[in-house]
Amino acid sequence: MPPRFPFVHLASQSPRRRQLLEQLGVRFAVLLPPDAAQAESLESIRPGEAAERYVQRVTASKLEHALRWSSCTGGVILCADTTVAQGRDILGKPQDAAQAADMLRQLSGRTHQVLTAVAVAAGDARLASLSTTQVRFAELDAADIRDYVASGEWQGKAGGYAIQGLAAQFVAHISGSYSGVMGLPLFETAALLRRAAQQLSRRAPAH
Repeated sequence: MPPRFPFVHLASQSPRRRQLLEQLGVRFAVLLPPDAAQAESLESIRPGEAAERYVQRVTASKLEHALRWSSCTGGVILCADTTVAQGRDILGKPQDAAQAADMLRQLSGRTHQVLTAVAVAAGDARLASLSTTQVRFAELDAADIRDYVASGEWQGKAGGYAIQGLAAQFVAHISGSYSGVMGLPLFETAALLRRAAQQLSRRAPAH
């Protein structure tokens, strides 16, 4: 009988993803890339790229990148990437406070999508899943935006906000995965890790 979840090498620097894996009871170690700038460059958006295609491509690229530089041959590596889409516009991580404020103005009073792709390498197998969640923001006034940007929570966050923080007060409705908006959809991730455990059990030598 294979273990419920295998030991995981998490190729992400996100503390939220660590927290969510702990919530599942997954044992893991964090893989830090030798070149953080190169890892960030994988998130560049191609002209005309749809959000769904973008987030899946970036996650797959991160996984292959991690496989190249890590020494976890034959183990389980997990990568994830989250993006926010307002209509056809992809809202990535804001570069500064002005861009964060502009993103919040775009989200104000409207429904947007939060897409999180998860990819797992288990030996030679590649497993992937996509979570899509609809989030509706209330109308934000200038003070709401100013105060939130001043908090600094927007830094390093797709769409310029973190649902688990102060921005929770802006969320009028959510349809989908709360953990997916945080950065790691637990339902989809658990399913992938169970499949990964099965893959590894098939490769294990008989005793």
